[in-house]
Amino acid sequence: MKAVVIENYGGKDQLKEMDVPMPKPTAHQVIVKEMATSINPIDWKLREGYLKQMMDWEFPIILGWDVAGVISEVGSDVTDWKVGDKVFARPETTRFGTYAEYTAVEDHLVAKIPGNVTFEEAGAVPLAGLTAWQALFDYGDLKAGETVLIHAGAGGVGTYAIQLAKNKGAKVITTASEKNKALLLSLGADQVIDYHTENFVDILKDVDVVFDTMGGDIQKNSFKVLKPHTGRMVSIVGETDPALSKEHDVAFHNIWLKPDGEQLSQIADLMEAGKVKSVIGATFLFSQQGIYDAHALSETHHAVGKIVIKFEQ
Repeated sequence: MKAVVIENYGGKDQLKEMDVPMPKPTAHQVIVKEMATSINPIDWKLREGYLKQMMDWEFPIILGWDVAGVISEVGSDVTDWKVGDKVFARPETTRFGTYAEYTAVEDHLVAKIPGNVTFEEAGAVPLAGLTAWQALFDYGDLKAGETVLIHAGAGGVGTYAIQLAKNKGAKVITTASEKNKALLLSLGADQVIDYHTENFVDILKDVDVVFDTMGGDIQKNSFKVLKPHTGRMVSIVGETDPALSKEHDVAFHNIWLKPDGEQLSQIADLMEAGKVKSVIGATFLFSQQGIYDAHALSETHHAVGKIVIKFEQ
C-alpha cells in the first residue's frame, strides 16, 4: 500500500511517498481502508524531531493520528464491528500512523460515522475533538452556567471546544482575529476578543475555566482572569511555574490526549444531532505533495479549523 513516511527528522522535504506492507490485524484490531485523515500540529512537531525523546521510534515513521474510512478486515476476537462499517478513530500513538491507504485500529477506539457526516468531516474530528472534550470536561470539569475562556478559538481544537462548551450550557469567550469573529459566533461563542487590538486581561475576570492552547505569556496572563479558589486552567502546550498556580489560588492541569472510542461516539451523537460540526479550512489529496502542502499550511499557525487529507475513492 502507499504511505507517506519520514526516514529522518527534519523539514517538509523529509516527507516521502513509498510502498509499505499492509497492516495485519491483531485479535482485537480492525483494518480501516482510509477515506480521510487530517493534519495536527503534533504531526510536523514530530517530523521536526521535537518529540523524539518521548517517542523514540525506528524509521520509517508513518505520521498521522486521525482516520475515517471503511472497515476492510476484522481481527479474530472483534465482535462489535464488521467489514463494510463506516468508522472513525484516533488510533493508539505508534510509528504506524494514518498517512497511509490502510491502518490498524484497536476495536475499542473505533466509533461509527453518523449517516449525515461525510468521511472528511469525520476524519477531522478525532485528535482535535477528543482533546477539546478531555480538556473541558475530564480536567476542566466545566459545568452549565460557568464561564470558559478558549484561546485561539478559530483553530482545529478551538472550533470543537467552542461547540462542546456551548452545548454543555457554559458561557463561551474566545480569542481570535476579527476576520474569524462571525464564524466563531456562529459556532456558539458568546464573546470574541480580537487579540490584535484587545488584551483579554483588561476585559475579563472571574473566569471559571481557561483552555490554554498557546502557552508562553498567554498562559501566564491567563492566571490573572481566573476566579480565585475555584478557577481551573487546562493546557495542551506545556507545564507552568507551580508558583503561579499557587499565587492565584487556582488549579492547573497540563494534559496529553488519551484515545477514547466512547467519547468519540458521544461526539458523533452530537454531530448527528447537528450540535457539533467540523470546520474544514482546507482539503488536500493524499500524496507526498498533498501532505507537504498541508504541513506548510499548518505550520503558519493561521489555518482556520481543520486541514483534511482526502483519499481518492
